[in-house]
Amino acid sequence: MLARVASLRQWLQRWWLYASLSFLTIGIVILGQPQLVRAAEWWQILIQGAQIIQLSNISDSQEASLGAETNRAILRQVRLLENPAVTGYVDRIGQRLVRNSGRSNIRYTFQVVEDNAINAFATMGGYVYINTGTMKAADNEAQLAGVIGHEIGHIAGKHSLQRVRQSAIAQGISTVAGVERDRIVQMGVQLALTLPNSRQDEFDADRRGLSMLLQTGYAPNGLPDFMKKLVTSNSAPAFLSSHPAASERVTKLQTMIPATYRNRTEGLNASAYKQTLRNFF
Repeated sequence: MLARVASLRQWLQRWWLYASLSFLTIGIVILGQPQLVRAAEWWQILIQGAQIIQLSNISDSQEASLGAETNRAILRQVRLLENPAVTGYVDRIGQRLVRNSGRSNIRYTFQVVEDNAINAFATMGGYVYINTGTMKAADNEAQLAGVIGHEIGHIAGKHSLQRVRQSAIAQGISTVAGVERDRIVQMGVQLALTLPNSRQDEFDADRRGLSMLLQTGYAPNGLPDFMKKLVTSNSAPAFLSSHPAASERVTKLQTMIPATYRNRTEGLNASAYKQTLRNFF
């Protein structure tokens, strides 16, 4: 009996092998040699499209890949400023801050959105977006650096990934295996563009952003001063959400600045900053 079972198993294995080879051969004949690479690419896309991601232990490379997809989707909904000088300026500030972010091992991409609304946001994988309206609203480079540092703080704290995971659980689409890649990207876009950050995440990003200003050498008052300016204006921008209240965030930031750092002046030259903006815009 065992011999018959073993014989049957061998026959099934040979049958599967022959069937697989036959299928592959037919594919080669139909597609032709020049199309093999293209067929392989489509097969990879199909596999990737159904990929399940375990968000609780995602690697940096997986996050970078998801971030790149999310960025492509975001860029279909916003308009980037096509001015290398402006983008380069924001990137130089951002890369200085990244070195003191506590998470400089991933690649960061800083992009300027052509929009006069005062806003800034970030998504997983190191992607930061700064509106032209934010640049124009800032009084000096230290204030702009504070906003950029805050957004880097969201990435360093992996807030986007945590929010996607929480959202997937709340929507009932997270399984033991994980979440489908396409759903992660969809949620990442929605969270970046339309939904406010949590109270805890905003405080954490403020703390991280302030730490970056201190370590990089910028005047640490840049971030709270910019937020205070917007709080007293007629309309608060999207990134000053009511969770938590912006005035409470300003107070917390001011108490976190060590007395020995309060007299720093790097980035506070308003006339130099305004001249830079005139050259750009």
